[in-house]
This record gives sequence, C-alpha cells and structure tokens, in this order.
Amino acid sequence: MADNILEMKNITKLYPGVRALDNVNLKVERGEIHAIVGENGAGKSTLMNVLSGTIPNGEYEGNILYEGQKCHFKTVRDSEGVGIVIIHQELALIPELSIGENMFLGNERRGRFGINWDETFGQAAKHMKRVGLKDSPTTMIKDIGTGKQQLVEIAKALSKNVKLLILDEPTSSLNSEDSKMLLDMLIDFKKQGMTSIIISHKLSEVAYVADKITVMRDGATIETIDNTDRSIDEDRIIRGMVGREMTDRYPSREHMVSKEIGMEVIDWCVNHPVYTEKRVVNHVSFNVHKGEIVGFSGLQGAGRTELARSIFGKSYGTMITGTLKVGGREVKLKSERDAIEAGIAYVTEDRKLNGLILIDTVARNNTLARLEKVCHRGVIDVNKENQVAEIYKEKLRTKTPTVQQAVNNLSGGNQQKVLLSKWMFADPDVLILDEPTRGIDVGAKYEIYCIMNDLVAQGKSVVMISSELPELLGMCDRIYVMNEGEMVAEMSAAEATQEKIMGAILKSDKKGAKEESKGA
Repeated sequence: MADNILEMKNITKLYPGVRALDNVNLKVERGEIHAIVGENGAGKSTLMNVLSGTIPNGEYEGNILYEGQKCHFKTVRDSEGVGIVIIHQELALIPELSIGENMFLGNERRGRFGINWDETFGQAAKHMKRVGLKDSPTTMIKDIGTGKQQLVEIAKALSKNVKLLILDEPTSSLNSEDSKMLLDMLIDFKKQGMTSIIISHKLSEVAYVADKITVMRDGATIETIDNTDRSIDEDRIIRGMVGREMTDRYPSREHMVSKEIGMEVIDWCVNHPVYTEKRVVNHVSFNVHKGEIVGFSGLQGAGRTELARSIFGKSYGTMITGTLKVGGREVKLKSERDAIEAGIAYVTEDRKLNGLILIDTVARNNTLARLEKVCHRGVIDVNKENQVAEIYKEKLRTKTPTVQQAVNNLSGGNQQKVLLSKWMFADPDVLILDEPTRGIDVGAKYEIYCIMNDLVAQGKSVVMISSELPELLGMCDRIYVMNEGEMVAEMSAAEATQEKIMGAILKSDKKGAKEESKGA
C-alpha cells in the first residue's frame, strides 16, 4: 500500500467568472518527486496556493490530508509549521538585505538582547552548505545572480525543517547548467527522505527528475503518469496537457530577410549602475535586418539583458558609450520615451515587476506605451482604449473574461500576451524580446512564436534573448553568443547547434582564464 504524505480531495476554487479548480484530486507519496504540469490557467499554482495556505481554508471546497491528518491552513505560517514550504516563481527575497537576514526573515534567531547575529549567520552558513552555496552569509542578495538566489530560497526552506518542498517554476530564470544542478539537488534531497512537488513548463526537466507526473487541464486533474523508470518522453506529456499531438513546436515561416538593416549597435559599452567601475557590456557590436529574428544566447550574467536595457533609452547602466542606428540613422536616446519614439520596444524578462501594472485592467495595460494614441486633447478616450484592447485580445487570443479584468487575475501566459499587446500597439520597428516565453506552457509559446513570425513578415526587426537553446535554434535567422559582457560568436541558423553555442562560451572562458594568468 502506498505511503501517501499528501492527499488533496475534491478541491474546488471559484473566482468571479472563473472556476480555477474543479474537483481536483492529488496524491503524493512520501519521498517522491511529483511534477504537476499543464497549460497556463490549468490551475497548477492555484492548487499549490491552496495547499500552502496562501489561499486560506474557507475560501475553497474540499479537504487536505497531510501525514494522515485533515489540515485547515489559514496562513502560510500554518503550513510551514508542519513542514510544507512553497517557493514561488517570483523569489521573495529583499535585495538590500544579506543572505542570512533573508533566510530568517520573520523567523529570526533571537538572543537576550535582540537578534543573535552569530547564530543567524552560523545557521545560514550550515544550510547554504547543503545547497552548495559558497558565498558568505553576509553577502547582499543584490550582489548574487538569479541562480544563487534560487539556492538561497531552497536553503531558507531547509531552515524551516521542510518535509514537503513545493517549487513553482524553479528553473524558469536559470540556464541549463544551473537548472541541472538544481534538479540533481532535488534528487539528493529525495535520497535523504524529502518529498518534493515541482511545477514546470520545461518538460525535458520534468521527464528527467519526476517519479510521477500529474497533468492538469482547465482546472481539473486529467491523469497521473508513472515515470519511476524515466521512460516518459515530452510528446507523451504534451498530449496529456493539450489533449492532442503537437507535431511541430516551432511554426514554419518563409525567411524573407531584407538587406536593409533595422538596427545597428557599434562598439557599445555599459558599466554597472551601482558598482560604476565594473563594466558589464564590453565593446559589443551587432545588427538586425528588417524581417529578421536575431537570437542572443549566453549563460546567466553574460550581459544580454544589460545590453538590451541600455539600448532601450539607457534604462540600465552608467557610462554608456557607442553608436546606435535605427533604420540607418544614428539616434541618441536619453530615456525610454526617446526609445519608443525612435521605434524601439523592449519586452522585459520580468513582466510582473517591470512590464505590467498588475492591479490595473487589461485595457489600461494595453495602451500604456502610447497613451497619446487613445487620447483626445489630453484626456483618455475610454471607449477607444477598450476597442484597442478588444482587438488585441482577439488577435493574440488572450484568455480573459473581459478587457476590464485585472491583469493579476490572468495566468502567466495570458499576462505575457498582454505585455506583447502593449508593445505591438506602440507599433515599433525594432522589438527586443527578453525571455519572451519564460514560465509559460508549450501552447502559449507556440502562439507567441506565431506573433513573432507575423511581426517579421511585416518587415519588423526582432531581437530575441533566451536561455532555452532549442527555442533560439527553432526561431532565429542568426544567433549571437555573449559571455561575460562580450560578444564571443555569431552564427547563422543553418550552422548553429547547441554544441557549437556552448563550445563558443567555453572557449571564451578558457581564453579569459589564460589572459588572466598572463596578467598575473
């Protein structure tokens, strides 16, 4: 008989106009890694919010049995008290505090005269060692990369004596190397008796790490697949998620790249906004033609986002130098507004923090970048704004009951479509997409790829930054490779492979190490 650490029975959750969870049942065995997959809006995160107490008891129907006992979690603290810890996709860390302070925030190590800092940093170091973090516990969060921040969250969970660890899209912002390390860590935790639930859209990772895979669709559980022998392939999982075969992950298009250059960047340099002596983009040059999708590959910290944001009206960095040309004409951009007026748009990698106003409506978010297009004598024409939103809702097939719906009530994939709508309405000549499919499902990804193809068919220039190499290989005409702030390779789609891209990065690492040793 199975030893279930968790049973969720007949869980139903209603929102206005939406049945987010419809009689969901889930069983998780003690000591297993259990994946939950499904398209955006399937109810995965909502189910885990019910389990963790983020959605309190009384606001849903059904029962939770944990270690054989019926549970009524009113808060996250209640679930953590019995060993259930959730790590959300958006990391809950305070950049201006140290690793140790973040780890015990709200759970402070107290002494006779306030916080016991020796115990705080000593305990933090112990848990950091378990996840392979070698930094000092006094290091500020803002001074470490995304991959390490994810490890801090896991170490923080360990400090709470976690028995059941829930990870919502834990590798969405990590490169393949960091992702593999995190998944292997979950396997090690499993050997130590810990149970994990992982939500992920990266199906290759799910197939690699999960013992069982529960598929959700439209707020209901469809099936649970046994993967203890690691025999399940991605196509099998996709079939359960979307209810059909997906024969091609990337839509075909006729490659009609113009000889005319849409944007050119020459000898571009950028220094860090805080540590102004540190150069993060070092003499980078590249171009993108009209009708072309150009990809940017690189590991975390390669400088791709810093490059993109600095181009977009100097929204990042200090001491920015170099030449920027749009449509063959040199432009000097001092602000994001200048960039928009010059025909450049930037779709941020963090839609929730920098891309959208979550508490506002779909309609208002849609027109934010070019409000003057829906204004009359300085006053917003609400009817016109709603008409625009309806047009883009249909064009991008955004799932929302109404364009008056608050954006924070939409799934991740639909939020991403609203963000794209915002910049499509701005009608740019050059669209820079920074991780445009992060944290969204295969169906929504395909729709975003179709939108990209439509844009280049209109003669637009698209720059795509992505940590997913198959995505770059499947969508781009050319690929640039960055490492440690420098451009280290350029290759056509025909010659590019995952091995060649990683080889270019590793080769530049060795070259840098050799030059460093010479300097020493």
